[in-house]
Amino acid sequence: MQIYNSQTRKKQEFVPLHPGKVSIYACGPTVYDYFHIGNARPFITFDVLRRYFEHRGYEVTFVQNFTDIDDKMIKRANAEGITVKELGDRFIKEYYQDAKALGIRPATVHPRATEHIGEIIHLVKTLEDKGYAYEVNGDVYFDVEKDPGYGKLSGQNLDDLEAGARIDVDDVKRNPADFALWKAQKPGEPAWESPWGMGRPGWHIECSAMSMKYLGETFDIHCGGKDLLFPHHENEVAQSECATGKPFARYWMHNGFINIDNEKMSKSLGNFFTVRDIVKEYDPEDVRMFMLSAHYRSPINFSRDMMAQAHASLHRLYTVRDHLLFLKKNAQDKPLTADEEALLARVKEYAARFDAAMDDDLNTADALGAIFEIVKDANVNLNEQSGKAAVEGVLSALTELTGVLGLLMKKAEDVLPAEIQDMVNQRAQARKEKNWKRSDELRDALAAAGYLVKDTPQGQSITKQ
Repeated sequence: MQIYNSQTRKKQEFVPLHPGKVSIYACGPTVYDYFHIGNARPFITFDVLRRYFEHRGYEVTFVQNFTDIDDKMIKRANAEGITVKELGDRFIKEYYQDAKALGIRPATVHPRATEHIGEIIHLVKTLEDKGYAYEVNGDVYFDVEKDPGYGKLSGQNLDDLEAGARIDVDDVKRNPADFALWKAQKPGEPAWESPWGMGRPGWHIECSAMSMKYLGETFDIHCGGKDLLFPHHENEVAQSECATGKPFARYWMHNGFINIDNEKMSKSLGNFFTVRDIVKEYDPEDVRMFMLSAHYRSPINFSRDMMAQAHASLHRLYTVRDHLLFLKKNAQDKPLTADEEALLARVKEYAARFDAAMDDDLNTADALGAIFEIVKDANVNLNEQSGKAAVEGVLSALTELTGVLGLLMKKAEDVLPAEIQDMVNQRAQARKEKNWKRSDELRDALAAAGYLVKDTPQGQSITKQ
């Protein structure tokens, strides 16, 4: 598999640190609010990365953190008159709800910053003892000039950073690019005991401490949104490698931005949407389909037209899946015909194309193209006369590949809603009695309720539209 490594700025062959195993750290949400549509893209993208490695037979350890202490959380908790922990607990619960709706599986571990204060303090103290950090009035800063490799991930030049930085009159940092590892307590803030007095972690240090605890000092892949490349991920590399003397993450993956109707998403433009807002209007699985329709590193434009296309594509997948389930239920066990053998050979080729696309830096857009080749071939070449082995072969491939993308997760409706089943039964009786007028009326009523009826020699095929 080839992965575009942000650090080397080129595609590289993925070679795991340990054969047969993959370790991944993905930056998670700051839990002061519902997560927005921009957050949803990395959550979905790297959920697919994990699923694909599992599809290829790897054992995956996937860690995604919750940032549950920072300035925004403190401000909102104080405004609501609750503790930061109460706020964090609430929005972690809401995260799981929205993530589940989008088909995002829980991580192997979801560590919280506030539950790893000991590890964070140990890491900060290590940096201080090695001369990479210094304390001023209870604050501890990382000294970027002590790290000769600073800027290697993002390509930032330290001299340019220094020249472009604004220096406050009361700034106590040695260098304007230095960043906080530990922050002294201010009035109204939660705090923990430390060698530097009561305080709390800086933002960047938590990810280094938690990733190394669960994945080791060196691990395979670190991923997140492009907006985190600098300074967050740059600072993670600096503090981690200075503390351990070892390489940190071996591959870095960053997804592109989302625009809303061709404009950058921002609260000031009024086009800032949480996932909770979006799913009031759109099916969450349509959102996932939309996200996967473009390469993860490319910018993508969220619009009603794009969502309509995603909905139509997903509906096409469900229609053929449900039709194959109907055929399977009624198909006869009989030897494969020559045409069926040729069909299954083509399906195997489409599956190989799927894997080739995913092996090319997780190209989900081309992978979807391979899936729709299966759909097209199945629609043309499978019918009520097809044998069970042929139907099952195509259905198995479709289920496996869509599962890698986290699509078609809704269970086929083996039992229709009672009122729908009643209309289906009435229509079957009407056709038995050759009451074609009543049969047509019931077909139209089912269509109005969102169910497409197709008459076959095996009976009525019912598909939700």
